[in-house]
Amino acid sequence: MSRIPAFKPVEVLCFILLCFLIPAAMGQQAPSVEEETTPIPEPKSFVTEHQIQNGNRKIAYRATASERYLKNSDGEPVASVWSVAYTANEIGNPSGRPVTFIFNGGPGSASVWLHMGLFGPQLVEVDSDATRDDGAAPYTLKTNSEGLLDVTDLVFIDPVGTGYSRVIGKGKLEDFWGLTEDASSIARFMRDWITDNNRWMSPKYIAGESFGTTRAVAVARELEGGGQNMALNGLILISQALDYGGSTSSHYNITSYITYLPSMAATAWYHKKAGQGMALEAFVQQCREFTYNTYTPALYKGSLLPASEKEAVAREMARFTGLSVEYIMESDLRVLMPRFQKELLRDKGVALGRLDGRFKGEEIDAFSDGPHLGDPASYQISGAYTAALNHYLSAELQVKMDRPYLTSNNAIGGKWNWRPVPEGSYWEPEHVNVAPQLGETMRRNPQMQVLVANGYYDLICPFFDAEYTYARNGIETDKIQMTYYEAGHMMYTHKEDYLKLARDIRTFMTNTSE
Repeated sequence: MSRIPAFKPVEVLCFILLCFLIPAAMGQQAPSVEEETTPIPEPKSFVTEHQIQNGNRKIAYRATASERYLKNSDGEPVASVWSVAYTANEIGNPSGRPVTFIFNGGPGSASVWLHMGLFGPQLVEVDSDATRDDGAAPYTLKTNSEGLLDVTDLVFIDPVGTGYSRVIGKGKLEDFWGLTEDASSIARFMRDWITDNNRWMSPKYIAGESFGTTRAVAVARELEGGGQNMALNGLILISQALDYGGSTSSHYNITSYITYLPSMAATAWYHKKAGQGMALEAFVQQCREFTYNTYTPALYKGSLLPASEKEAVAREMARFTGLSVEYIMESDLRVLMPRFQKELLRDKGVALGRLDGRFKGEEIDAFSDGPHLGDPASYQISGAYTAALNHYLSAELQVKMDRPYLTSNNAIGGKWNWRPVPEGSYWEPEHVNVAPQLGETMRRNPQMQVLVANGYYDLICPFFDAEYTYARNGIETDKIQMTYYEAGHMMYTHKEDYLKLARDIRTFMTNTSE
């Protein structure tokens, strides 16, 4: 006769609780099961045919605005990357025709700025002299007569979280929002595009702006690995940001005081606060020499600098920056860029733009530590660029999507992983610096050339920082072409410099793709 075991009260209670918890837990798991089984729709693609006059030739080309799904190791889609590709028709064997991949920076910016400001078939007009806000719609679109479609196909890429690009399926934001993660995803996109379009034998370029130059260097390195080494013919780096030590104006970052000073001088010259009677280039050259030979040693001496020397340095700084000797002395010879933006034209009640020191914005608070309304070089043109891009996609490229096009995504910056090493590897926080990667890549790929475009009035990625960066970090300077423009970060908003930059890029690509 079998014996029925006696249960203790505690065991009975546990049994009863399990009876309730198991169904509840199953109910909580149900949505995730449902999400995993929800089918992912086919990627959308919109194809249109066009013509344009570029380089004294009429070019018939196809515009392909589309989603491309990136997949994980199991072949499952994890991200949708939006791009707009312009490819010439009837070119015969495409292997001899270059293709250029283009993106902006942020991180968190879509490719709208380079698309509608420099490389795209249609461009939006804003005030070339930076004296007027873009106002409200309607805005003016014009054909890009200085475009490059006669010499290269163009592929504009919006990284995950910008434009129409997003995470899908089992994808996670942290797999894409990071310095190395971002480079990996863009490299995967490029390889897939090149393979699908039979362009492995084509000359290949990357054009990036701001953080897009950081990304460009990281992607160039990423393309060397992965079992599919893809060598690039050239990089076009607009308003470069490879070593953030030189483009981060903050207390006690001694490098930034050095790298920003010549840009302050150029901007003071523009606003007629310094260097009057001299050509811009000659005035800037004087400031370069002062910065290297006098200012830098003074900064490193710190409190050991004799009072007489300190005052002499302050007087020279005042001559170059247009600020008073008293202000510079009270700043201990260390003027932060936001304070310069506020101080130079304080008597007029305006603050300077950061992206472009030509821009001026009226200030309500005269005593704030830097511009408090934002960057006039951004808010005075962003409405036009946003409207133009949305109109162009819909009206010209016949794009119909079920979500908004994000020209920028502020959520990305706060969640960005800047670690240059894998998770779990030892690393101490430091300024981002991909410049050594560029030096290494150029030695492994000796054919790759680099064009660096600098704006004299760029107060966020200063031109002197570019010179300082490329003179170090093992970079082969004979393969670096430096160009300069009398505008700011997006020098193409200034008509004369749009023309000069477009022609400089054309010459660079023609010389390096032969």
